Amino acid sequence: MFNIGPMEFVVLAAVALIVMGPDKLPQLTKDAARMLRTLRDLAQGARTQLNSELGPEFADFDLASLNPRTAIKNALLGEDGVPRPDLTGLNPKEALSRAWHGEPESATKPVSPGAPAASQPAPSAAAEPAPPAGTPYDTDAT
Repeated sequence: MFNIGPMEFVVLAAVALIVMGPDKLPQLTKDAARMLRTLRDLAQGARTQLNSELGPEFADFDLASLNPRTAIKNALLGEDGVPRPDLTGLNPKEALSRAWHGEPESATKPVSPGAPAASQPAPSAAAEPAPPAGTPYDTDAT
């Protein structure tokens, strides 16, 4: 949860012992444990109240699905954790690099597993219009 290793924990305990002193440290740990227990009970009560307020149509609603990391993982991998076939050939680093440098997208499309790969010629640079020089000007807006 806090990503603290064993050596870091020992250093923190030693600093706490030096700063707080051996006479106050047991009471501080009891207070910290009581506060964590109270916060955990408060969070569980809020979760229970939210589920009861939403009603029976949201009985299977999972609050963990609201976590942005979980939502992105499910969007990219799917619910079962297997990468989606339409995203297997994508390389985000190359796509961002091409977009940053203004290069056209490559002609190779991601291929789903088991489908034959079709080779397509790369589009010529003359097919794409050149970007306008200077500030864009909209004639319809004036």
